[in-house]
Amino acid sequence: MPRFRGMDLSLTHITSTAAVSIALAVASAFLLHWALYAVVLRLVRQRMDPVLLPALFQPTRWLVVLLALGAGVQPLDLGPRVEGLWSIGSKMVFALLVGWLLFRLMRATRVMIERSADINAEDNLKARQRHTRVRILYRIAQSVIAVLVIAMILMAIPGVRTIGVTLAASAGLVGLAVGAAAQPALKNLIAGIQMAFSEPIRLDDVVIVEGEWGRIEDITLTFVVVRIWDDRRMVVPVSYFLEKPFQNWTTKTSDLLGTVFLYVDPTADVARIREKLVEVTTANARWDKRVVLLQVTDHRADALELRCLLSARNAGVAFDLRCDVREAMLDFLRTEMPEALVRGRQRIETAEGAAMLPFTRPSDAAG
Repeated sequence: MPRFRGMDLSLTHITSTAAVSIALAVASAFLLHWALYAVVLRLVRQRMDPVLLPALFQPTRWLVVLLALGAGVQPLDLGPRVEGLWSIGSKMVFALLVGWLLFRLMRATRVMIERSADINAEDNLKARQRHTRVRILYRIAQSVIAVLVIAMILMAIPGVRTIGVTLAASAGLVGLAVGAAAQPALKNLIAGIQMAFSEPIRLDDVVIVEGEWGRIEDITLTFVVVRIWDDRRMVVPVSYFLEKPFQNWTTKTSDLLGTVFLYVDPTADVARIREKLVEVTTANARWDKRVVLLQVTDHRADALELRCLLSARNAGVAFDLRCDVREAMLDFLRTEMPEALVRGRQRIETAEGAAMLPFTRPSDAAG
């Protein structure tokens, strides 16, 4: 009995010593990390974006704690079983913490880049390019890091490592099966990577897809979300924008030309209508002072087609400008030039002979 009592006291002493050593290591790690973070924050506060350091605070703190735990546990004789479990567990936790650190670092970098490029500016072409590229590359990096972290975790477990070696012999058949099953997903994934560099579309681009007018709201590695003008969302595979034709109104610049069609009687005074168009357009704050033009683009037996060409700084403003000008020109024709409205002519037989009498059809006066 005294011998067993001595062993119990010895084990208790070892356990208490290990607990004290681990507690001191953890406390020292917390204190060291806090001191280093405070010093670095004070030194680079004025030179570095305030997003970066707070993003790194939590992952680096637990990495320092893990390293301190390793230093505190190493001199202790915990036995082969406990040391084996500690070796496997510490490697798995280290992989997770490194992955967490890289995710936070990438997210902070993305936020800094997006902040430096204001997508709400009028001329936002370069900003939209940077937002689109960084968003796609961010998601690619997320996928790659997630796979690497999982691989590091599995490599830390001897049993799983052995199973992986066994499965390597049948990797060819498995790869063919998975590739055939996931062909559409892989196709869109590769198309998403290609889109990050070729940039057929960017965030906030104005596009017409499948006959719908809308803006690019989000771009992922496999699909694109188009916000249609009435707030519906169209989800389109990424490969669509590399394989099928679509309209992009803001590829090079957001400036656009809008058209308003007027249909008037062949005898109408076109010069007077042109003068009124210039007056109405130049008085509208939505016009960007680049183009205002009226041309006769078609001639039919009963009407002239007049095309009014107007310029605006983007698609939304161009649409509103067209509506304003169309309404003003119709009001002008109705009140000041009713003779210019489209009129049909009907042949009337009388005792004196045939005559052509006009009748007005206001509904055909504009388009």
